[in-house]
Amino acid sequence: MAEITTQPPQMDRFDRVILDILARDGRVSMTDLAARVGLSKTPVIARVRRLEALGVITGYRAEFSAQKLGLDHVAFVEIRLSDTREQALQAFNTAIRAIPEVEECHLIAGGFDYLVKVRTRDIAAYRRVLGDHISRLPHLASTSTYVSMETVRDAGVQTVV
Repeated sequence: MAEITTQPPQMDRFDRVILDILARDGRVSMTDLAARVGLSKTPVIARVRRLEALGVITGYRAEFSAQKLGLDHVAFVEIRLSDTREQALQAFNTAIRAIPEVEECHLIAGGFDYLVKVRTRDIAAYRRVLGDHISRLPHLASTSTYVSMETVRDAGVQTVV
């Protein structure tokens, strides 16, 4: 049986510059974007639409200050499961998506199964999330929590130029 691989879409330097500008300012007007890219507005709009259609650009969103919202407590949780067969993984994935405080969840190849980023107001709120939600996840065997003291860099997805 042949292996199916997904190749990244072909992008030239203009596409990469467009992505770089949009990553920094998703609200830039198409007129300003065109001027900054060095193309006219019509081809820039066509390129942005193409990148959206290809799934390279998956959406636009506002970024919020976690500190201003009082949500600057970040904990990373190593999770080990008692069962890692596909059905167990799917049950875990479905359940963890329902916890609003979970900002990220990654299946890991290594000494544990998942790495989860949890954002809350404070340690007491994290403790409630751990006790009321995380500890009740399907197939959970154990957790280890690491509290972040400071975010040194959080740049999100960056384009490769």
